[in-house]
Amino acid sequence: MAYRSYRGFATISLWILLVANLLLFIAVLVRPELIFLFGLQPAGLLERPWTIVTNLFIHGSIWHLVANMLTLLFLGRFLSLLIGDTRFLIVYFLGGIIGNALYMVLGSPYSIAIGASGAVFAIGGALAVMAPKLRVYVFPVPAPLPLWAAVIGGFVLLSLLPYVAWQAHLGGLIVGFIAGYFFRSRQHNISI
Repeated sequence: MAYRSYRGFATISLWILLVANLLLFIAVLVRPELIFLFGLQPAGLLERPWTIVTNLFIHGSIWHLVANMLTLLFLGRFLSLLIGDTRFLIVYFLGGIIGNALYMVLGSPYSIAIGASGAVFAIGGALAVMAPKLRVYVFPVPAPLPLWAAVIGGFVLLSLLPYVAWQAHLGGLIVGFIAGYFFRSRQHNISI
């Protein structure tokens, strides 16, 4: 497979997302009340409408941040090279926002949802459709898995954990699958 062009280790838009998430994580460590200002609480959306986007940059723990950012780095870099930065950002933010919308419909109206997981699942879903033969390593599995199995398996496993906004993950994943199908149908030369 040939990429559009070599763009270095990661695209500029990807670096901006990674740095923004890191900086806001540090800000929340210093000022924990920022979770209430930037986290998405469905019942408070009319008072804080920006939270439908800002919650994508807030994480509850270092492990939450690291898991999302490592997944975003590896899968996001690959997807952005396949479809370009603008389309990559559209998938990312649309997946995050639709995931948040699904959370608002199916989740608790008074709990606060934070994290980039819905947006990251959109990236994973799109890439899984576009490159279904791509194999990835997922800790602690000792052998490479097809990306589609890793993405769907990750969704199922994370959905079983308490305090996980599976609704946002599902919304992002659906957006990713649709976007991947859309882009794949327009780029017939992808054979990963």
